[in-house]
Amino acid sequence: MIILTGGAGMIGSIIAWHLNTILNEDQFVIVDDLINPNQEKNISKRKFSEFIHKNDLNKYLIKKNKISAVIHMGAISTTTENNFNRLLNSNIRYSQMLWCWCAKNNIPFIYASSAATYGLGEHGYNDSEKEINNLAPLNAYGYSKHFFDQWVLQQSQVQSEIPPQWCGLKFFNVYGPNEYHKGRMASVVYHAFKQYQKEQEIRLFKSEHSDYDDGMQLRDFIYVKDAVECVVYLLKNRNISGLFNVGTGKAKPFKAIGESVANNLGGNNSAIKYIDLPNDLKEKYQYFTEANINKIREVGFKSKFKTLSEGISDYVQNYLVSNDPYA
Repeated sequence: MIILTGGAGMIGSIIAWHLNTILNEDQFVIVDDLINPNQEKNISKRKFSEFIHKNDLNKYLIKKNKISAVIHMGAISTTTENNFNRLLNSNIRYSQMLWCWCAKNNIPFIYASSAATYGLGEHGYNDSEKEINNLAPLNAYGYSKHFFDQWVLQQSQVQSEIPPQWCGLKFFNVYGPNEYHKGRMASVVYHAFKQYQKEQEIRLFKSEHSDYDDGMQLRDFIYVKDAVECVVYLLKNRNISGLFNVGTGKAKPFKAIGESVANNLGGNNSAIKYIDLPNDLKEKYQYFTEANINKIREVGFKSKFKTLSEGISDYVQNYLVSNDPYA
């Protein structure tokens, strides 16, 4: 029995999709807090053993002894969250509770970290554990993930009791189906689609950095189905532990997203317009991210990632323009 926290979120629900449709597996428990009523649609097609509210998981774990793994995707993922007490409880203390339970019960533990831990990338995007203390996240969300990564490494070095497998996954810019509940935090791909659908216009942020033209800010965009393949690979290979980047290893400009979305909808590049960067992002905006994925390749992950245009085409054609966009 697998415990899947955050199972009604985007990445979590696509893990559930992968378990059902690719692995023919329905023996897992989804744990979440459905703050947004639309999240229920993320799991309405899934087959699973039980749904548990996140606050009831501790009691559930006390009673169950046939759990094979914990996949912990649950978190406050809003990068503009400023209430650190909320982040402390949800992203740090809850994660520490699960780590300790897995360690005590000899259960593999795979959890979501974030590329937000890298800050401006001034020390690069290398997932070597030796580099972790040099990182400087730009926001409280990134710091909460960074703190837990540091804590995990400390536990793995000084504690005799640790999970038999632990993997922290530094997700880069994930886009794809089942992100519709995320509002402002949904991907640029989704926002571009909605803007074009409504106004035949796609709005991207202007650049305030002299090294980058408007629309040429670069990010490592990874399709959610590809990101989930990394999770499942590690789940199947219990001898692997560590921090791992989950990205394509190839940064692409935001302009390429606008072009691809417009082309998929029968438009062209003239649909792209540029707007001012919001004030709350100006000091915390990453102009370049690119995952170094050597580490996950070296442990045997060989799957080929979709190109940005391939991922957007699958997302738009098979989900966004459909009457039912949910995976």
